[in-house]
Amino acid sequence: MFDQFTLSNGLRLAGEHLPHVRSCTVGVWVKVGSMNEKRDENGLSHFIEHMVFKGTTRRSARDIAEEMDAVGGQLNAFTSKDCTCFYAKVIDEDLPLAVDILSDLALHPLFDEEDLQKERGVVLEEIAMVEDTPEDLVHELLCEAQYSGSLKYPILGTQRRIRGYQRDNLQNYWRRHYTPGSVVVAIAGNYDWNRFIELAEEHFHGFDDQSREVAITVPAKQAVKSGRKAKEKDTEQIHICLGYPGVSLGKDDLYPLSVFSNILGGGMSSRLFQRIREELGIAYSIYTYPSSYPGCGVFNICTGTTPGNGKIVLAEIQAQIVKLLRDGVDMKEFTSAKAQLRGNFVLGLESSSGRMQSIGRSLLLLERLKNQEEQLCKINAVTIEDVLRVGTGVLEAKPSAAIVGKNAERYLQMIGV
Repeated sequence: MFDQFTLSNGLRLAGEHLPHVRSCTVGVWVKVGSMNEKRDENGLSHFIEHMVFKGTTRRSARDIAEEMDAVGGQLNAFTSKDCTCFYAKVIDEDLPLAVDILSDLALHPLFDEEDLQKERGVVLEEIAMVEDTPEDLVHELLCEAQYSGSLKYPILGTQRRIRGYQRDNLQNYWRRHYTPGSVVVAIAGNYDWNRFIELAEEHFHGFDDQSREVAITVPAKQAVKSGRKAKEKDTEQIHICLGYPGVSLGKDDLYPLSVFSNILGGGMSSRLFQRIREELGIAYSIYTYPSSYPGCGVFNICTGTTPGNGKIVLAEIQAQIVKLLRDGVDMKEFTSAKAQLRGNFVLGLESSSGRMQSIGRSLLLLERLKNQEEQLCKINAVTIEDVLRVGTGVLEAKPSAAIVGKNAERYLQMIGV
């Protein structure tokens, strides 16, 4: 059972009580990520996530770190394509401090000019790190190749954009997107719900939409296309990603697609892993995964191999796809893949952190909460016919592709339509 409450300013609270633990994980979820950005705003969501930790109107960066360390808590944040989350994990008795600090970060960032210049350098280093990491860079290129809208923008932004942003850019963007209707505060662990409501009302009471130009949090419709991108890099491996249209966030077909992914490349027993790594020994890493967002989704196949093996790896991936579409799935691998999905799901909810992330993301992006039993029922209901129907629909499409490494452009020409 979930706890839910909406404050008078429209901010939503959601919780899942776990009486058998001593921890609490609480997160402030904001419906803003790179897919909500315009081209000339790219990277601002992530830049703001960095800047709030540099200080607020009440705390310095050192204060923030010392107060959380003093109680043995964990404080962190992340920015994704579709949201930003600030979260803290503490023992239950320190929940008031966690709510105080998180609300301070989200509501009262200082955006100090001197700190902005320093943190600009940190973000630029992070962008440079991606550029120097081919297995990360190839995913950025794939996004450019497979999306037509703002989903193609990198979460970190570009060096040119980050160098140009000033304090007003960050402050105006924050004011437009950090509004009560765009925020969910989620908690999981050992807590008293009425006390949590009191804490939220105390620390978020001044949070409203007055004098704010409220941003549109629903991005323009995204489309998945079949583009191609290559980048030459003097590396020992070439990194290859193929992208197919998938299933959008919240759709029930995500469950059979996830089972299909486990069969094709989602684990060590998958077809691609067994054939390309175990039998042929021509790649260390080979895997598949679905990604879903509001309005669209993708299914990706990724690998890294030496340039000399690039042609045969591409041929083997295609051969496994053809075989799967032609011969279908046998009951043994179907049963195993579904059990793998079920096990991963349950294990992911074994901690207060996992539960908090599940309910926070669900309420923020789907406007509802899905309990564990409901989701397990949907996993159990997946049939072999569902898996073949969804998998066939995905892999029959023309893929997008991205390759990073030596002779990347030449290998891109080897990918069939």
